[in-house]
Amino acid sequence: MTRSVYVTGIDRGDGRQVVELGVMELLTRQVDRVGVFRPLVHDGPDRLFDLLRARYRLSQDPATVYGMDYHEASALQAEQGTDELVSRLVDRFHAVARDYEVVLVLGTDFAATQLPDELAINARLANEFGASVIPVVGGKGQPAESVRAEARNAFRAYDGLGCDVLAMIVNRVAADDRAAIAERLAARLPVPCYVLPDEPALAAPTVSQITHALGASVVLGDEAGLARDALDFVFGGAMLPNFLNALTPGCLVVTPGDRADLVVGALAAHSAGTPPIAGVLLTLNERPSEEILTLAARLAPGTPVISVPGNSFPTAAELFSLEGKLNAATPRKAETALGLFERHVDTADLLKRISVARSGRVTPMMFEHELLEQARADRRRVVLPEGTEERVLRAADVLLRRDVCDLTLLGDVEVIRKKAADLGIDLSSATTQLIDPQTSELRDSFAAKYAELRAHKGVTVELAYDVVSDVNYFGTLMVQEGLADGMVSGSVHSTAATIRPAFEIIKTKPDASIVSSVFFMCLADKVLVYGDCAVNPDPNAEQLADIAVQSAATAARFGVEPRIAMLSYSTGTSGSGADVDKVREATKRVRESRPELRIEGPIQYDAAVEPSVAATKLPGSEVAGQASVLIFPDLNTGNNTYKAVQRSAGAVAVGPVLQGLRKPVNDLSRGALVSDIVNTVAITAIQSQVPAQGQELPA
Repeated sequence: MTRSVYVTGIDRGDGRQVVELGVMELLTRQVDRVGVFRPLVHDGPDRLFDLLRARYRLSQDPATVYGMDYHEASALQAEQGTDELVSRLVDRFHAVARDYEVVLVLGTDFAATQLPDELAINARLANEFGASVIPVVGGKGQPAESVRAEARNAFRAYDGLGCDVLAMIVNRVAADDRAAIAERLAARLPVPCYVLPDEPALAAPTVSQITHALGASVVLGDEAGLARDALDFVFGGAMLPNFLNALTPGCLVVTPGDRADLVVGALAAHSAGTPPIAGVLLTLNERPSEEILTLAARLAPGTPVISVPGNSFPTAAELFSLEGKLNAATPRKAETALGLFERHVDTADLLKRISVARSGRVTPMMFEHELLEQARADRRRVVLPEGTEERVLRAADVLLRRDVCDLTLLGDVEVIRKKAADLGIDLSSATTQLIDPQTSELRDSFAAKYAELRAHKGVTVELAYDVVSDVNYFGTLMVQEGLADGMVSGSVHSTAATIRPAFEIIKTKPDASIVSSVFFMCLADKVLVYGDCAVNPDPNAEQLADIAVQSAATAARFGVEPRIAMLSYSTGTSGSGADVDKVREATKRVRESRPELRIEGPIQYDAAVEPSVAATKLPGSEVAGQASVLIFPDLNTGNNTYKAVQRSAGAVAVGPVLQGLRKPVNDLSRGALVSDIVNTVAITAIQSQVPAQGQELPA
């Protein structure tokens, strides 16, 4: 029977979308095919389903997601009774359930639904669907004792109606009350109760949402600027010095359009990062002159300036009634929501209670989810030398919102702050450092350290003082000195510029003869490990054996059971020649040094991964046909193969991941996407985590 989880509530305004998104994240970590069902729906777009479909690449036909709209349900219930309504919704649920391993059910929203006893209807539907229930209670603006009482009553209500209550979630409570509420409810309820604080950034509308709601016109600004959250509203009327003192981070400035001084002053403050603002809203249908607008565009490129015809008072009334919404157009809000959920919910325990068996298939999304979860489980600090690069800043935004790791960004601090402000990225978190190597107090000690390490090459302290001002050298020294756990660079630097400092400063592990690399190739239903596709042009037999052992260890570290195929243009004893002999010798070396590893070679790619070919070419092999770690004989073969598979098979290539260094440093492709950077930082954080004592490679 298909497993299903029913997320419901007791009233409107509980911010349940955060929980629905968080539960979907958990489910998609475990299984490939997750369906969504909303029994009752209002007319108009379903913003949450649109977000789930975009974020989790759902292929489900939207027509199958919904049972019926509220008007139809209300009429059916009035004419034919609740039993008929429930019967029809159950039929439509099962039409979805038969096609999916698990179904997330989105309960009714208690918003002008005209359904009597809506809580009882949700409870009955959950029971008829065979779904476990997660009730959500909203606590915004309520005293702690009222929130605790509502949570207890909600549990009793659903439990009393026969529901299998997995856990209770209390959402949007005052941050100062969260711990006390959680402690009291833990003692009073027989199921876990997770308490989430109110997160202003989730309730804050974006400038784009404000523009749409007010029917405003965009005078200046780009898509990134319009995506900023308006965390506060500051109304301009005072003289400029007093006005500037009133600005707050992330505020939307509301001012009559003829106050050019306030417009320029606000944008100049934003440009300086003191403080970064969300944008400017002009009222009275007035706009500054073209000269002022040109100056504004140069002061803060991308920062939105929007205009409405009304005056400030009615505009203010509309603004204060707006609330931010999670939807496909607000991906950063989704990251914030997931970070909030993952910080305050014991996701491992909740997933265990849901009892969804993990799929045999491992999709790219499942692998990426697992990376973030592993990194978050033992938090580390990663240094990003390219702190002024836009893609790196956007990746940092995701990592911070998801609470994946601590970050240090290197570069001119004022430039970093300005670029972050232009992108609407908040770097004020206590877990984030901004350091300029040119002016850092660490520069002297790093110069002395580098000169000591490279004295045999004639490097003096004076020369070292210049070298360590380079962001990659500075970042590498931070890792070496324990001020960061790992480093990721390469989005605008060459591979040599990224990893040369690591060779000079961090050096290789005692048991590694060389530094090599792997790519995690995420295919539609499994993850393969390719090595070495990025570092060593033509390894000899000894080096190839080292690459195989390192790659097996990396695979095991990231949950891929290593079955090693030493690739060649011939399989078994069918071929000869220097290239094949090298692979044969490398295979022999691995078998002698690490007899517990499963390895086959020489072997052709098709015999390594396709069981039907393996049955003909190497019958009885425990690796052929099911290899998970594929070692290429040289860089030419490896690099071309990974790119061919990436482009032709639609695989997601995560890497290169460097291995063999004493501490983790990883290189990015200069064409790296934001998601590539996020994944590589997560991998680096995981590499720096200390393995459990006695951890062995699977045989």
